[in-house]
Parts: sequence; C-alpha cells; structure tokens
Amino acid sequence: MASKRRSFRASADDRREMIRLASRGFSTREIAARVGFGKNCVWMVLQPLGGVYRLEDREIGPSRLSLDDRVEIRIKLEAGWSFRQIAESLGRAPSTISREVAAHGGREGYAPMSAHRGAVKTARRPKQTKLSANPVLRDLVVSLMEKLWSPQQISDHLRAEFPDDPEMWVSHETIYKSLFVQGRGELRRELHRCLRSGRAQRKPRGRIEKRGRIADMVMISERPAEIEDRSVPGHWEGDLIIGKNGASSIGTLVERATRYVILLHLPGRHGASEVRDAMTTEILRLPEHLRRSVTWDQGTEMAEHARFSVDTGADVYFCDPHSPWQRGSNENTNGLLRQYFPKGTDLSVHTRADLDAAADSLNTRPRKTLGGMTPSAKLAELLR
Repeated sequence: MASKRRSFRASADDRREMIRLASRGFSTREIAARVGFGKNCVWMVLQPLGGVYRLEDREIGPSRLSLDDRVEIRIKLEAGWSFRQIAESLGRAPSTISREVAAHGGREGYAPMSAHRGAVKTARRPKQTKLSANPVLRDLVVSLMEKLWSPQQISDHLRAEFPDDPEMWVSHETIYKSLFVQGRGELRRELHRCLRSGRAQRKPRGRIEKRGRIADMVMISERPAEIEDRSVPGHWEGDLIIGKNGASSIGTLVERATRYVILLHLPGRHGASEVRDAMTTEILRLPEHLRRSVTWDQGTEMAEHARFSVDTGADVYFCDPHSPWQRGSNENTNGLLRQYFPKGTDLSVHTRADLDAAADSLNTRPRKTLGGMTPSAKLAELLR
C-alpha cells in the first residue's frame, strides 16, 4: 500500500531538502517520492525558486556564491533574517548579500535557481581583458614595447610608476598572452617583433665543439669568490654575436654587478688581434677598479688573452665548453641585442654610433635584478 503523502506546509528543513534534490537534477516526481510530499506541493516550493537545477549547469569558482549559498539566502529571507545576519552565517560581506538579492527579485521574489543559472552564464561569457578595457594602459604598454622593453620590465615599471593605482598594473604573462594567444588581440600582433626573440617560442639549439684549445687558459672554476657573488664591481662577461654566414661580428661586454653593456666595434675581421685591440681600447677607458676581470667562452678570438691581461691588468677566465649559463648576464644581453642586430644580417654595416645607441638603450632600461634601477644609474652610483 502506498504511503500517505503529507499535505501540510513544508518546513524550512523540508524545503531545503527539496531544493537540495532539485540541485542534483532530480525531477519533481522523484523529489516528491523521496520527501513524502505531493508533486504539486514540491512544484509550489520549487517554481518560485527557479525550478529544477540541471546537472549540465556547472558550478562556478569557490570565491562566488554557490547554489547552496543561494538556497540558504532564500530560506533565511523567508525566516525574516537581515542581510547582515545572512552574511555572517555564510561568511560573506553584507554588501554581497544585498547586491545578490537586489539583482534577483528582492526579498519577496528572490529565486536561487534562476540566480545561479544567471551567475553560471555570466561566468561563461568572455570577459573584457585588462588591456582591452583600459586604453590608457594599453597605449603605455605599446609605447614601451616599441622602445624594446621586455614584458617583465614593463610590468615592474608600471608598478613602480603607479604604486597606488592597480588599474595601471599588468603582469608580464598578460602582455605575452595578448601578443600570442589567438583571438585575444589586445595588442598588435606585429609587436612580437619587439621581443628579444622576435617569436612566441624559443627553439632548442645544439652545436658540436669544433674549436681548438687556447693556450694557458685559466678556467672559471679558479675564479675568486668575489666574482661569483657579484659583490665587487669591475668583473665583466664577454662574447661575440655573429652576423650572416659568420662573416661579421660585434663584441659584447657586460659588467656583472651593474649589467652595464659595452659594445666592441669590429667592422672587419674578428680574429684574436682585432678582438684584443677592441677590448683593450674599451677597457682602458674605465677606472682601474672597474677593470678587474673578463670571463669569456673558449672561442679562438681570445687566443691573445695573455697580452690583453698584460696591457689592461684584467684577468681572463674561460668557461667550460657548452656552458653558456656560466656567462648568464652576457647571454641574456646578447639575446636583447638581437632586437637591434637581428640574426642572419650583416653586422659590419653598423657604425660606431649605431653600437653606442644600442648600448645606451640597454643601459637606460630598468632592470628587475637591480631593484628597478638602470645599469647606467647603478654604474654611476659605483663611480661616485
């Protein structure tokens, strides 16, 4: 014999159970069978609240009101609770509850199922990103990229320049996504050429050691500890960036403590004597305390390192083969320099003035490793 269904008014617990089952996708008939009320009674409870909540309507993030939260709001509104009391019971701000209820029917007409469906639909809708919503910020990012600043440098600069205005902050990840994620389009896609790599992804590269051993090398493992921790200025890292078909080059020197860049003009050959002459000329322009050592890889262009040391007083140390990370500051700088001197081009066409302009551009960029200072400012601080 079928059990007799209750026809009296549903209590708050009964209503909560009906809504809980409805939120799991049970039909009105199934809910009626489970709670012992008639189908019409169940429908009268659920219909004002938005009906049955379908399983395909996904939940939204934990920071937002859940369906259970919205059900509790409805139950407590019926019990005469204030917004502040409801907020305290749910661990929310009173303004959150007030806005939620006002936006979905008010105290008398608040419907949790409908409200939650609307919240899920809103969460699915594509949002306007920070760069697209703030044209002032976007234009500033574009102008700095056109000056060849990296996304990280731009992000750090904006936080320092606008410390009290978060609307003018943007992460470097957002800038990269704006350039490379299809369909975003907040920044002109051609701006990727302003990045040091000129592309969205780095390509792994390998090489075979074909160079002969340089006489009388002092290896990097024998460098003093003061060079390793960058505590003493005047220690440099150097290398060549090579042009088209290996026929041209530019020499690069980077001071480890300040990241200050010096470029060596090598318009003709880049053999050992040419590199030594160019390095000697530039190093001797510096005060004695800023020409302590140079670390280089095992390229044959450093075959005259002993004479360079005699002429300048700077020691020369050599990296292990295939270990570019041992000259990390120089490798990073060489990557930046490719923005000015692209791979596969003839580097001999660049004048001394071209090299000075590129070096000045790098030396006046703020660096995160320097706490936002520029290499020029850091070097000037040491010279003082």
